[in-house]
Formats: sequence, structure tokens, C-alpha cells
Amino acid sequence: MDDGGTVNRGKFIVLEGPEGSGKTTQLARLAQRLGDGSCVVKVVREPGGTTIGEQIRKVLLDKENGGMTVGTELMLYMACRAQLVHEVIRPALDQGHVVLADRFLASSIVYQGIAGGMEARKIEELYRATCGEVTPDLVIVLDVPAETGLSRVRRSLDRMESKPIAFHRRVREGYLTLATSDPGRYAVVDGSRDPDAVAESVWQEVKRRVLS
Repeated sequence: MDDGGTVNRGKFIVLEGPEGSGKTTQLARLAQRLGDGSCVVKVVREPGGTTIGEQIRKVLLDKENGGMTVGTELMLYMACRAQLVHEVIRPALDQGHVVLADRFLASSIVYQGIAGGMEARKIEELYRATCGEVTPDLVIVLDVPAETGLSRVRRSLDRMESKPIAFHRRVREGYLTLATSDPGRYAVVDGSRDPDAVAESVWQEVKRRVLS
């Protein structure tokens, strides 16, 4: 591992943030940097990441499903997550690998909970009932204003991205609230900067909190 960092057991790192915050780009950069340091890295995304999960993803993001209730949304996301934990995440962690996830439980707490109106406690209970006790070692929130993030999306907006701007503003505030409530697990990185600067900040958080 460059910079003297080492990994002695499985580690679970999640990148979170509003739409257009740069998670996918930064996840790829982080995976490359960890891989260059001889870590075995498994990259996953939500929703998706398994054969079943990718089918659920299509339902969740299809704009034709605009009438989907928040409860249905939550159950579909959690079903997708449970399959991902069982099939990919837990086995990789058991083998001592580094798992990098593009979204995880915090997304449900923010999108269906804080922004969508469901109780965070019930979401967490559903997670434990379906996914067990798998917990990220570090959650990095890439923070960007809602308007900035949505302006970066260079394709047709999916069902979640198409929600009203007020919803996306609540999403951003929800992430910041989560990070404030659990600073030991969450780190906030300004995602509005140049991608190279963001990547360096992400790396420093990972090196300090996970690899030390």
C-alpha cells in the first residue's frame, strides 16, 4: 500500500451523496489507488450489484413507475441490498478484501427516511432483519448543492433524479445531518471542487480512518 498504509482484514468503505456528487468517478479513482497498493478490491453499486439486484434497479429507476410509494421504494432497495450483502459484500469481507460501495444503507435513511418521511429507526430495523450486522468502516459523503449535482447529470434523468428540487435539497441536508450525528463513521468531502482535489481528500480520509 502506498504512503505506508496497510489493510489486515476486510474493510468496507461507502461513498454517498446527492445526485451528481461524483460518487462513481471517485469510487473508480479510489479503487485504482487501493489496487495499486496490492489490496484486493471489490466495487459494488446500489441499487444493483447482483443479477437479481440489477433487475430491481430497472424497476426502481424507471420513470414509468412514478406512482411508486416510498414504502415500496424502501422495500425494493432493501431487497436489492440484502441480496448484495449475502452474495457479494459479506463473502468479500470474510476473505479480507476491501469492499467499495456506491451507496448503501445511508441512502435509504436519507432518501426514504429524512427526505421521504419514513422513520429512520424502522429503516435500520428492516436493514438488520434482512441484511444482518454488516456495517461500513467509513462512509464518505461527497457534498454538493442539489442544483449543482443535478446540473452535472448528462443524460435523461431517472425516476429518483426526477424528484422535485425541494426533495433533493432535503437529501443534501439529510446527509449532512447523518454525518454530524456520527462523526466517527462519516466524513464529509466537498464534492464541488476539481475531481483531482476531491480524490485527494477522499484518499486522505481513507488513509487516516481505515488504513492507519
